Amino acid sequence: MLSHESVWCAIDLLARKNGLTPSGLARRAGLDPTTFNPSKRTAGDGRPRWPSMESIAKILSATQADLSEFVALTGSGAEAGDEVAADDLTADGVEDLPLPLPQTVPLLASAEAGAGGFFDDGGYPLGSGWNEVPLPSLRGTGDYALKVTGDGMLPLYRDGDIVVVSPRTKVRRGDRIIIKPHSGELTVRIFQRKTTTLLETRSLDGGAKGDAAKTTIRLSEIDWIARIIWASQ
Repeated sequence: MLSHESVWCAIDLLARKNGLTPSGLARRAGLDPTTFNPSKRTAGDGRPRWPSMESIAKILSATQADLSEFVALTGSGAEAGDEVAADDLTADGVEDLPLPLPQTVPLLASAEAGAGGFFDDGGYPLGSGWNEVPLPSLRGTGDYALKVTGDGMLPLYRDGDIVVVSPRTKVRRGDRIIIKPHSGELTVRIFQRKTTTLLETRSLDGGAKGDAAKTTIRLSEIDWIARIIWASQ
């Protein structure tokens, strides 16, 4: 029997099989890039949201796959976002996949990211205007890349560096995070702690000491925060 999880898992696996992210698969099929975002898989009240048969038909056409192959992917037993072994797929009659599987994530210049329309309420990529960049194998969907523009993220990140941001990854003390305020550009800080009303961070500048390194921001002034999990420097 098809389940909500197995159908979404099959979409993720079909994207990986073709060297794409779910957003890249949607784009290739002529769909909105956010069609298969994790935030679209559950309704606001917690009810499971299923992909439409039209969207499934379009991704099968775009990848030259057939329905039997898609159904085989639903039975692979993997959770969406997990690494998939080639043996798991060949057991269901699907051709071998090379490991590690290629992966790309959506890419946006950091100077553009402060404008509206690029992120949903959870900090996941939204809408058009994104490019894609190949990266080492990552786990899960929803990760994206920002290309640093200017010197606003010095001393850790220079103009031209690429940072990978993960809205789904738990943030811990000492992690580097992206902060999206209601207005203004994205900022990068070091996470200290979060209360019910405040976010406490430290400067990236290791030379700053005491209160000069600390910043407290009201959560009511922030759209979202997300952890930086990888950077090319």
